[in-house]
Amino acid sequence: MKKLMLVLIASACCSAFAMNASAQQADQATADAVIAMTKAQWAAGIKDPTNVAEQSKDMSDDYTEFNGQYATRLDGKAMNSRMTEAAGKDSGKTLGAEMANPKVQVYNGNVAILTYNYVGLTQDKDGKTEPTRAKSTRVYVKKGDKWMLVHANFGTDPLPKQ
Repeated sequence: MKKLMLVLIASACCSAFAMNASAQQADQATADAVIAMTKAQWAAGIKDPTNVAEQSKDMSDDYTEFNGQYATRLDGKAMNSRMTEAAGKDSGKTLGAEMANPKVQVYNGNVAILTYNYVGLTQDKDGKTEPTRAKSTRVYVKKGDKWMLVHANFGTDPLPKQ
């Protein structure tokens, strides 16, 4: 009887370990996917700032956003697309975009929260370059088989005072 109990306990421990390892692999796959989606959005904006459809292809219709340029929340993919289209006409351009300190938290396999520091470089019409920094949060929800961006918050990341 003691042997049977030990075998059952060992089996339960192994099963729990295997399920945990499987969940961690799924979470890592989700993290890789949402990070890749974010970087693809940046790449699309750098390649062609006027191609709003490509930049917003992973954005949910009910997307919301907070950012430093506006005092209120921007509601809906349509509003965001209009603002992105207008910004695409700016004479400045993004030369590079990088993600520092990314962290993805996955909940129940269908919600993923990506936080990171945005590090970019923009160039104005006269050729002058300037660094761009932000503290960023993006929330993704799995709708069917596809991850969709449902909310983002882009906050300023000021340089430390010297």
